[in-house]
Amino acid sequence: MQTLHPLSFVGAALSLALVACGGGDGSPAEPTTEAAPKPMQCPADVPADASCLGGQDSAGAYYMIAMPKGWQGKLVLHAHGGPALGEATMARVEEDLTRWSIMVRAGYAWAGSSFRQGGVAVRAAAEDTERLRRIFVAHVAKPTRTILHGQSWGAGVAAKGAEMFTAASVGERPYDAVLLTSGVLAGGTHSYDFRLDLRVVYQYLCNNHPRPQEPGYALNLGYPAGASISNANVAARTAECLALDQPAEQRTAEQQQKIDTLVKVIKIPESAIQAHLNWGTRHFQDIVSLRTGGASPFGNLGVRYTGSADDDALNAGVQRYAADPVAYARFAEDTDPTGAIPVPVMTTKWIDDPTAFVELDAFFRRTMERAGTAGHLVQTYATEGTHSYLTDATYVTLMNALLRWVDSGEKPTVQQVIAGCREVLQAFPDGCAFDGAYQPRPLESRVPARQRP
Repeated sequence: MQTLHPLSFVGAALSLALVACGGGDGSPAEPTTEAAPKPMQCPADVPADASCLGGQDSAGAYYMIAMPKGWQGKLVLHAHGGPALGEATMARVEEDLTRWSIMVRAGYAWAGSSFRQGGVAVRAAAEDTERLRRIFVAHVAKPTRTILHGQSWGAGVAAKGAEMFTAASVGERPYDAVLLTSGVLAGGTHSYDFRLDLRVVYQYLCNNHPRPQEPGYALNLGYPAGASISNANVAARTAECLALDQPAEQRTAEQQQKIDTLVKVIKIPESAIQAHLNWGTRHFQDIVSLRTGGASPFGNLGVRYTGSADDDALNAGVQRYAADPVAYARFAEDTDPTGAIPVPVMTTKWIDDPTAFVELDAFFRRTMERAGTAGHLVQTYATEGTHSYLTDATYVTLMNALLRWVDSGEKPTVQQVIAGCREVLQAFPDGCAFDGAYQPRPLESRVPARQRP
């Protein structure tokens, strides 16, 4: 484990006096009008000797901060995945801290925001995350190092935040490095195309979302603005057509054939169909009705669908939509990374991730190459895991590698990162499953190219 430099003001627990004063290393705290956080009960998975703080910021986002015993100056600032729809809640932050308690167990302070709102609003979430960093600096302590960590959709938030908040814009470097795990890294304009493909192919096969007797709507809207539909309602439709809620042996041959068609054409596993159909309904509705002025940034003109029993009939029968140019530009401005990240960036992903495809990481590399920042990027891939979590040892290994990179200025090789896992196995014996040779194919190999505004 990397040796950290202790700060004298941190003891077994935080005192209220520390919370009120600001930068505990003697440096001035960043100015903020935000109220100081208050002591809170830590979630059960956080070490019992850690201390937790929390509150609600001026924009309405809830947040929590966890401080390990004997904290030695390193902060992990977390941007969560999802995104959830609906109002911000403290429960969301408690769930995130529970999942990422590894950071506290490894000796890092952890801070995470619920974000001020649900839904697909990337820049706003990046602002909420930066606001939390300033709360930490002003009311808790000034870290020696700050790592911005984004998970899943939150990886896009972190990538955007690392572009938005830099030494040039903030006055001093806010983030020393960025860790992106299981990331949705092709921006909104490219990461979600396959969900429209799923909607149109599903409708071609099933014709029940919407049903013939229901009012029609353009599928690239997700669902009509102002109307309400639950995930359970969507699941009822897939149960009727595909029997996704039943074991394979209880499905009809026709139902299984339709499932097989979706798997082959959309290139997602059967287990992911329901979730992506939900997101292609309710998240698309959020995007179109709340983010892009009622017009859709999604289109499938020019797509050639392949993998079905009759591709000609499929391509003639699916509904076609053009992405609205203004909506597309608006969505791109909010969600698409530019790659202009001035600090070290490390990514990791399970190769078979069914939620955020590994090909998205190939797209992100090209984005950083176009920005001239590929020298700031190291990408790693795992042969085992889930979308939501790999292993404790994986994350500790990556954090160690990032901090060494920051401290030494020497970019690590993937093989050096992998070798670093041996250093952490005694404390975190669940191991790493890195594949040092793997390189993902281009995104277009999985999600068909299409006409874009």
